[in-house]
Amino acid sequence: MTLRKGMDSIRCSTAKLLIAAFAAFLMPSGPAPLVAEGFSVEKGIVYGKVDGFELRLDLARPDNRQGPSPALVYIYGSGWGYWVESRTQCLLHITEAAQRGYVAAAIDYRQTRVKERGKVKYPFPAQLYDAKCAIRWLRANASKYDIDANHIGVAGFSSGGHLALLLGLTTPSDGLEGDCGDLKYSTKVQAVVASGAPTELVSMFNESVDEPGPVVQLLGGNPQQKPSEYASASPLTYVRKDAAPTLLIHGDADINVPVKQASLLDEIMTQVGVPHALLVRGNRPHDDFTRDPQVLDFFDKYLRE
Repeated sequence: MTLRKGMDSIRCSTAKLLIAAFAAFLMPSGPAPLVAEGFSVEKGIVYGKVDGFELRLDLARPDNRQGPSPALVYIYGSGWGYWVESRTQCLLHITEAAQRGYVAAAIDYRQTRVKERGKVKYPFPAQLYDAKCAIRWLRANASKYDIDANHIGVAGFSSGGHLALLLGLTTPSDGLEGDCGDLKYSTKVQAVVASGAPTELVSMFNESVDEPGPVVQLLGGNPQQKPSEYASASPLTYVRKDAAPTLLIHGDADINVPVKQASLLDEIMTQVGVPHALLVRGNRPHDDFTRDPQVLDFFDKYLRE
């Protein structure tokens, strides 16, 4: 299935949880800043440069902090840049997180729609390298922005959720760290939330599409032509017991990224023993659930203890 642009917009969810057991899972164990009640937002901060391209983020911070705050990174959905989207998709996400006491960043990443001599200029893993660069930047600037560098979470929708999962699952031994930012800082994250995220990209390939769809544009061909690239870009490839605790949220009426994508990852994480939960939302399409109240509850559990 391909991802459709119309489904990558921010949507609010008020649907109830279908998995009652999740309740137990969540129990406690440069520019001038824009100021609003309870938090401030600084927009357009350059967090990295690659090939002359400036990577930017918007940062929201809570007022009246009493010591360093955990940090959250939000990654927007765009078919990895197949469609025209930006970090502004996550503005409400970061302001709500700041009101909850987090330092929260909405990041941009290089887009697959950018072409050079007729070819995609930034195929995978450029997008993951950029996301990891943002994690390094947060740790490098922890003192400046009062960030608890030992507690960083990441959330993403659709292709952004895919990148969030890779942040939580990959390690330096996988060879996907990139060289953007100060390399002395770790890219490890401590919690992940992924909404409507692709997890196994071979089955996301759609041969009926007349033009190269988002997955083909990301990876440079079909699964037969690029088998190693499809494996390398699939979060399922990297499931390990010490992966970051993960919350998967998916609509069961999602025709863009079928709920089976979440189920596959859920099964393997269960087998390996990764702390995680899967929430399936009934009669919901390809929606962004990363602003649901349960998401910040999840981050509270794993980033504030």
